[in-house]
Amino acid sequence: MKNRLFQLIVCAAVLVFALLICGNVAAQEIVMSKEDMMAFTAEWKGERFSDGRPKVPDSILERMKLVEIEEAWGTLHEKGYTQQFEGNWKPTHLDPGGVLVGRALTTRFMPKRPDIDELLTEKGHKDGHIGGRNSWPIDMLVPHDVYVADAYGSVIGGPIIGGNLGTAIFSNSKNGVVFDGSIRDLAQLEKIDGFNGFVRDFHPSYNWNNMMVSINRPTRIGHVTVLPGDVVLAKREGVVFIPPQFAEEVCKRSELVRLRDLFGFRRIKEGVYTPGQVDQRWSDTMERDFSKWLNDHLDELPVPKEQIQELLKDRSW
Repeated sequence: MKNRLFQLIVCAAVLVFALLICGNVAAQEIVMSKEDMMAFTAEWKGERFSDGRPKVPDSILERMKLVEIEEAWGTLHEKGYTQQFEGNWKPTHLDPGGVLVGRALTTRFMPKRPDIDELLTEKGHKDGHIGGRNSWPIDMLVPHDVYVADAYGSVIGGPIIGGNLGTAIFSNSKNGVVFDGSIRDLAQLEKIDGFNGFVRDFHPSYNWNNMMVSINRPTRIGHVTVLPGDVVLAKREGVVFIPPQFAEEVCKRSELVRLRDLFGFRRIKEGVYTPGQVDQRWSDTMERDFSKWLNDHLDELPVPKEQIQELLKDRSW
């Protein structure tokens, strides 16, 4: 009798727990609300999309393409953001000079559970989404977005996209993806000129083993916590996720390093300074020489004239 009573109590507890899980899932919006988006990204003071996602200017994104991974990492590390880099990717395109830059649109996938999977689909359809959930974030992409997905490294039964969805992604964003998971149809995706993907692996199976549970909410990519609107900088070395409030500073510091390196190399070749002088803190004389050199070569340097003039006004460096 006692065993039977114990079993009934356990069953009741399991049922209540399951109902609580389903209730919490049903109550949570798949897409982050504008109010929550503003709260999570409160340090960004610039323009935003209508849903509250930070909109780093296109001009900054263009400048970001020339930033080296080490430079971006160094600036963020100095700010106390020590977990912004993730490596060990397989690129969809093997161009050694390839770079992927854009604003993150984030999603999160979890191992598929039929009851929750069905519940989320029904809820999304009531909220106005159309078709299968894998297409919902793709429908939201705009130019210069990067589709960033946490698929917990799933491979077999986990490919999030193939040729069709990859074509739709590029059509909407004119950009690529960062997937902590697998994709299929590599031969087709390689033919999309301008589409750059950084993924964990490739697999011929289709997506039957996971389910998309959130869009534009905080997500995890390897060791990094990524927020919607973060600037993605992806190159051969890996991917850096840059909080939007630091994007312009990352560009400025990179441009300054680029110019100082160029000046230092030239002065060493000319015999003006020794490598030891260039590698240590520059003297006031060297700084004045550098400023004059910048002014004398405004139209010849690999940084736009406007940015150089801005650097010359800012003496904090």
